[in-house]
Formats: sequence, structure tokens, C-alpha cells
Amino acid sequence: MPEDRLVETFVDLADTLIDDFDVIDFLQLLVDRCVELLGVDAAGLLLADQNGRLRLIASSNEQVRMLELFQLQNDEGPCLDAFRTGTRVSHRDLSRDSARWPRLTVAAVDAGFAAVDAFPMRLRSEVVGALNLFRARPGELTRTVLRTAQALVDVATIGLLQERSIRRQEILTEQLQTALNSRVIIEQAKGLLAERLGVGMESAFAALRGYARSHQQKLPDVARMIIEGRLRAEDLSGLPGTPKR
Repeated sequence: MPEDRLVETFVDLADTLIDDFDVIDFLQLLVDRCVELLGVDAAGLLLADQNGRLRLIASSNEQVRMLELFQLQNDEGPCLDAFRTGTRVSHRDLSRDSARWPRLTVAAVDAGFAAVDAFPMRLRSEVVGALNLFRARPGELTRTVLRTAQALVDVATIGLLQERSIRRQEILTEQLQTALNSRVIIEQAKGLLAERLGVGMESAFAALRGYARSHQQKLPDVARMIIEGRLRAEDLSGLPGTPKR
């Protein structure tokens, strides 16, 4: 686990008090860095909307995105349990026990995952979401990895709630709801890019995110430009994850 990169990640996750704070990009950063730093194979994050319902907000790849949606549709899985109980939920070998989450377990194993840990995004009594860490091999995370994962989740949670406190409850609630709604627009843009560029959904999202960052624009704004035809799919060709033309 590169120490410098870990420190950089903590700094990035603590920096939420900026004018153009982007909830989706912030939580995507958390998911991506967990995969990069913790030795896990994939990660996904569910965030509660203004009515307390969990919604998918970030995932490290398409398989996990589908698994997270599967959890929500079937109302079972580690992320839901972690959110409801406010405690970490773990399963070291999904292939050996399907009683806990019978439908989710089958789907996870079919997707190539053998173990999972879910961490609630919790500060005191308030739980705002949950993070899933998936691994392709059975076994438990080391104590160091568990502590680091919990610390990353805690810092991200504090950052979100700090932003909420300073900008006032109703403003951030509206912002979070807008971010969740924007995810629908992003998924539509991903599908459009994937079809037009002949790439997978993960590559399409990488190109979309890369364009937004390189042009200092927000993901939802770029996604709307794609859908409305104000930005051509060809303009993203050649970015990481897309074929060059």
C-alpha cells in the first residue's frame, strides 16, 4: 500500500469545502482509490436519497454496478445490511454459504467474486450510505486493510456531512438528490458512447470522466451534452478506454 498515495487520498477526501464540489466524482474517487490501495478487486457505493432509500452512486466496474443494482432490486445483500445496522458486514467465502443472501450470492459468484466486506458510511447515529469491497478469492481482509478501509470511509462520510453542515441541510439534500438524478443521465450517456464508439460501458465511463476532468466540467454536464448532441462521441475518441480514430 503506497504510503504517499494513501496520504494523498485522505487529503482529497477531506477537501469538500470547494465551490464546485461534485458529489459523484468525490464518491467515485473513494471507490477507485479503495480498489487501488486496498488490494480488492472491485468496489461499489450506495448512497441514501432524501427519503432514506439507497441508490447506486459509484462503482469501479460494470459487474459491480449490476451487483449493486441487484441488491437494491432484491432487497438483500451486504451493503443493505451494513446501512441498516450501521456496522461492518463481511463474508469470507460466498460459495460456501448462500443462506444469508441467497439470490445475491449466486449473482456475485457468477460475476467472479468470492468474498465481500461492506462498510457503513456512518457518523455517530447518522448513516448516509454504504461501501462494498469485493474480492475474487475467498478469505478475510487483514487487520491493516480493514482499518484503512474504515478510515477512508469515515473521512469521506465526515467530508459529506461537513459540507452539509456548512451549506445547510436543505441545500445539500437537494444537491445529493440532484446527484442521484444525474446518475441516470450519466448512464444514458455511457450507453450512447459505448454504442457509438464500439467500447464497453466501463471504457465509455472512463472516456466521459476523462473528458469532464480535462475540460474542467462536471460529469452530469458533459453527459447532457452527449445526449443532447452538443458534444459528439467522436470528440471523446482517443481518450483512455476508447479506440483512437
